[in-house]
Amino acid sequence: MDLLLALLTGRVATLGDELAFPPPEAALPSGVVAVGGDTSPQRLLLAYSRGIFPWPHERLPLLWYSPDPRFVLPLDAVHVGRTLRRTVRAGTYRITADTAFDEVVAACARTPRPDQDGTWITDELRAGFGALHERGHAHSVEAWHDGRLVGGMYGIALGGVFCGESMFAHRPDASKVALVTALANLRRWGFTLLDCQVHTEHLERFGAMEWPRTDFLEALEDATRDPAEPGPWHLDLHGADALAELDR
Repeated sequence: MDLLLALLTGRVATLGDELAFPPPEAALPSGVVAVGGDTSPQRLLLAYSRGIFPWPHERLPLLWYSPDPRFVLPLDAVHVGRTLRRTVRAGTYRITADTAFDEVVAACARTPRPDQDGTWITDELRAGFGALHERGHAHSVEAWHDGRLVGGMYGIALGGVFCGESMFAHRPDASKVALVTALANLRRWGFTLLDCQVHTEHLERFGAMEWPRTDFLEALEDATRDPAEPGPWHLDLHGADALAELDR
């Protein structure tokens, strides 16, 4: 009802063909910045560079969000628990990057979530992220066991920020090992922040915290002054070496 009223009174922008967004500070208390538009790779990159992300809801036009507070994980404050450390060191899963992007996104879309009916990863979003992957801006980290894809995550790289989108696991800790490996490599490559968007207990255990939106936008601006070089990822660190990087 609040969103409908905001639309009727013009308090939230309706996007057209022009590649533009209102300032994230203009968001409604719910975090909604704008509605409509498309999920082209150009629009997605612009949105993420402004601290805005798409979050489709069934039976509603496409919604774009910039919540306050923002849930983030500084890469100099990552916490990895003892049990997970043992799994990482044991090499239970083979971890790769950018070898199965479409499969990771599809698995994230299929994986049931608590208190969520269906998926927000629509066919249009999958196409947009797939196009970003082909251009070297979107990336996946995959966990394999006995030759099968059993976990992973994907998101968008912007300067020194990685905007995490979704994760899935079909075996215990598969996505967590992929995340630890990704975080260590991101830190090695000079990234400073994982944008988690909204609160989850899962990421809070890794050290993620809520920041005021103004602090996040300032950090995003600082971290994106030097754009990330597009192209496929090649992981430098695995296992104990990845843990050592996060412990520095």
